[in-house]
Amino acid sequence: MSQPYVLILYYSRTQGTANVALRMARGVDQVEGIEPRLRTVPPVSAVSERTAPSVPDDGAVFCSKEDLIGCSGLALGSATRFGNMAAPLKYFLDTTADLWADHHLVGKPASVFCSTGSLHGGQESTLLTMMVPLLHHGMLIQGLPYSLPELNKTQSGGTPYGATHVQGHTDGAKLTEHEANLAVSAGKQLAELSLRLHHTR
Repeated sequence: MSQPYVLILYYSRTQGTANVALRMARGVDQVEGIEPRLRTVPPVSAVSERTAPSVPDDGAVFCSKEDLIGCSGLALGSATRFGNMAAPLKYFLDTTADLWADHHLVGKPASVFCSTGSLHGGQESTLLTMMVPLLHHGMLIQGLPYSLPELNKTQSGGTPYGATHVQGHTDGAKLTEHEANLAVSAGKQLAELSLRLHHTR
């Protein structure tokens, strides 16, 4: 039997969301018996004949439906576009109706994360709308509890709905200490829950 894994699936254009994903992977790594699997999705092109390679030249490889079917837990992340997830991630999720019909994700835990270019860039609305397709899949949504001290102290990203990053214009994609710690905590707690539920299935 293969080792259980948390699928960390994200779309990032300027590295902010990718950095949150990497920190979440560190959190998953802190839990023995489960591993992180980083995946991304290809950009959406207006040119209908465009094809993308199955493995990008750098960064995470593209997610497959098999990655989703086999995961014990899912962390879903996106750059924010007008208070919602980016089109490439939404496009990928729109192709998973067959997984929904066969109940492949029912009962599996999930969390969401995102990055915005400004403090009031729609982080919470993005996270909430990202939860909707996961709820349709029957997944169990996990947020961030206020027992995490960074959630009470952060002046940048970090919400009870999930880990976030405010990119801004100065430090760019670099996460603040609070953002980084919250992302690690999100990955760790998702891994712990995923492992517990994996052993009950």
